[in-house]
This record gives sequence, structure tokens and C-alpha cells, in this order.
Amino acid sequence: MSLENQNKIKYLLTNWLDKTIATSNWLLEKGISPQLAKRYVESGWIKAIGHGAFKKLDDDVLWQGGVYALQTQLHLPIHVGGLSALSFHGVAHYMRLGREKLYLFSSPDKHLPKWFSDYDWEQPIVVVKTAFLPAEIGIKPYQYQSIQINHATVERAVLELLYLTPKQIDILECYQIIEGLHNLRPSLLQTLLEECTSVKVKRLFLFMADKAQLPVMKHLNLQKIDLGKGDRSIVSNGQYDSKYKLVLPSELVKNEPSI
Repeated sequence: MSLENQNKIKYLLTNWLDKTIATSNWLLEKGISPQLAKRYVESGWIKAIGHGAFKKLDDDVLWQGGVYALQTQLHLPIHVGGLSALSFHGVAHYMRLGREKLYLFSSPDKHLPKWFSDYDWEQPIVVVKTAFLPAEIGIKPYQYQSIQINHATVERAVLELLYLTPKQIDILECYQIIEGLHNLRPSLLQTLLEECTSVKVKRLFLFMADKAQLPVMKHLNLQKIDLGKGDRSIVSNGQYDSKYKLVLPSELVKNEPSI
């Protein structure tokens, strides 16, 4: 290997954050062509984990390092959301059997690279492709050791949670989480609810927040939130709530849900 290439690999390893993936795009920005990257792999400096993605040799890369590459190197509009974001914020304490799923939300027209989908992240990953909320509202970078990853705020994450109920997440668990959210920010939540295109999500949130007597309900302007027309059946053979026109599990509509 030439002295120039040796200097390049030293520079690369120095500027490559631990536990993160490097994509071909990022390597090219650092002056390393795909051909040179292949030579580094053959020389044992780095390891390919799929087409267009690499990790440092013997580096223990977790999902955070993969998502970091998607967001900062490939600039994909993807973020940690729903139950995963709520768990990150410390408001989703619930015991589950098996490995915890990671919920990532992405716009419907974007596709994740094959290397990310195929890699064993030691955690099941669920990618939710939807545009029921605007991509730019209620998403912030949060710190994971040396890297920052975009997460949904609590206000956005709780609506994403309801988007997945009841098919993917139990509706009674959703209520258990929501009844503890006493510090929701009214202005952000108002904006999200006004922009939300899912009538189901909006009605479910208002029903649960109302039932739990969350302080945020006193500050929301419901006249500006389009709740649609007609009834919505969240479950079959449930109990009807006339205020929000929802058919829900009977134990949820009762005064004391058995959760």
C-alpha cells in the first residue's frame, strides 16, 4: 500500500466515530473511492457489511450506528418514533417477552438500503412508512454517547403510537402510557393534531387524554382539529363512546379500565 493510501486510512480511522457505519457516500467525501475501500477491506483495515456500507474491524456496531449513517450520511427522512421514542424519553415502561422492537418512521416514498435491512442488529426493526404527520414537526436530535440521532418528541411519538394500534400495539397499553403524560406541550401538540391526517389517531388521543384528565386538554383548541364525520370502529364487538364516536374495548370505555 502506498504512503498516500496509508495516510488516508489513518485519517479515515481517526475521523470515523466508534460504533457507527460508514457508507460509500461518506467515504467518497473523505477522498476514498469504492476501489480503494475494497482494498482496505482486503487488507483487513475495515469490514464490509453489505453493498455500500462498512464498519471498523472488530467494532461492535449497534442499531444507533446504522440509523446515524442513514440520517447523516444518506440524509434519509427517517427517525426513531412511536413506542421506541417514548421508551427513550422514559415514559413507556412495560414488560415484554422477547427482544424489544425498534420502531423507525419514514416517508412512504423512501427505501432503506439493503445493507441496513439485512444486517443483524440484534433487535427486530419495524419500519413504518407513513405521511400522516408532517416530516418536519416534532422531531429533534438527541444524544447517544458521541452521536446524535433524530427522535420523535413525546408529543409526536404518542400520536405515532396510536397510529399502530390496535394491530401492532395493544390499545390498553397505549392508554396506560398516555395517562401518565402530564407534561405534554400544548402548542406543539395543537400543531400536530391540526396537521395530522388520521382521524382515528386524533379521536383516540383526545378520548384517552380526556379520560385520563391530562392537563393539556385545557389548552387545546378542539375547534381547529378536524375529527371527520361518522363512527370509527377500533375493535369489533366493542363499546361505543358517543363523544368521540369510537367503538373501543369495553374495559377502556368503562371508568376503570382493567389493564
